[in-house]
Amino acid sequence: MIEVLIVDDSAVVRQTLKELLERTGEFSVSLAADPFIAERRIALRRPHVIVLDIEMPGMDGLTFLTRLMATDPLPVVICSARAGEDAAVAIEALARGAIDVLPKPRLGVRDFLSDTSMLLVDTVRAAALSKRGSASVRAPRTPAAEIPKGVAATWAVALGASTGGTEALAIVLGALPRDSPAVLVVQHMPEGFTKAFAGRLNGLSAMQVKEAEDGDPIQQGLVLLAPGNRHLSVVRDGARFVARVDQGPHVNRHRPSVDVLFRSVSETFGSRSVGVLLTGMGKDGAAGLLEMKIRGAQTIAQDETTSIVFGMPKEAIALGAASRILPLQSIGAGILDLLPLG
Repeated sequence: MIEVLIVDDSAVVRQTLKELLERTGEFSVSLAADPFIAERRIALRRPHVIVLDIEMPGMDGLTFLTRLMATDPLPVVICSARAGEDAAVAIEALARGAIDVLPKPRLGVRDFLSDTSMLLVDTVRAAALSKRGSASVRAPRTPAAEIPKGVAATWAVALGASTGGTEALAIVLGALPRDSPAVLVVQHMPEGFTKAFAGRLNGLSAMQVKEAEDGDPIQQGLVLLAPGNRHLSVVRDGARFVARVDQGPHVNRHRPSVDVLFRSVSETFGSRSVGVLLTGMGKDGAAGLLEMKIRGAQTIAQDETTSIVFGMPKEAIALGAASRILPLQSIGAGILDLLPLG
């Protein structure tokens, strides 16, 4: 059994999450109404995963998380409101060591049950299987010459990630110079959090990073991040390439899906692209990475040692989709080795 501790000041939320997890038969769930109770419960019995609220009286979730990472790092999943200031704090929690983020149940708990129960179970299961690292991310800016605005991309880099990917993406993008070819990113993350995450990445990267909008031009020096609950793909618009953002069917149980992005890049950029599959649970992106390789693209998978969850990269490697298997800290340089810059 996977032992889970839910820390939330809302009794309704605590009970809802407990019921959703325990009905699968995989989880044993204990509850805490605040971080002080949680600390006492952890001292008595250490859980495999903590599901943590942000806003709580007495001690907020961010303070509790920071204390926990300093003394006894455990896999922590943040359960937060979908947007606004709380979303930005949730992204800060990821930077401080949390594994993943979940949307908090709203007043319509029945909607949450139908829409998000599978996401909850998958996320907590992945956290339980993860390798928790307590080191914080310090992604350096890489100085480079200013690039002209609006330079259409002739090469593209496609990145896909899930559990543990927020840390991995910060490190990879932090290694790329300002004038890198266009980068497109799918990080499995719920709706309402990706705009704040794009803002954080923008502060860590020398490239410009933004949440993708339908019709955005694919340009040199620009990173486009798939919005939560929207697929990101690339299409040709006359002589240029643009982003397509849509709410098509789930692929591999995900929207956005890495496979959707990879397949579109293979069709538009072909051999003038690099595909990279980072840490994450499941198989999303493996088939798409193979398609990119078949069409002549260079492909990279993160290695097992540095993956928080070695699921997606493992599936790609098993398919023969990865031209290179690299540790996280080498992937940025590995991308640059494969691309003509300038």
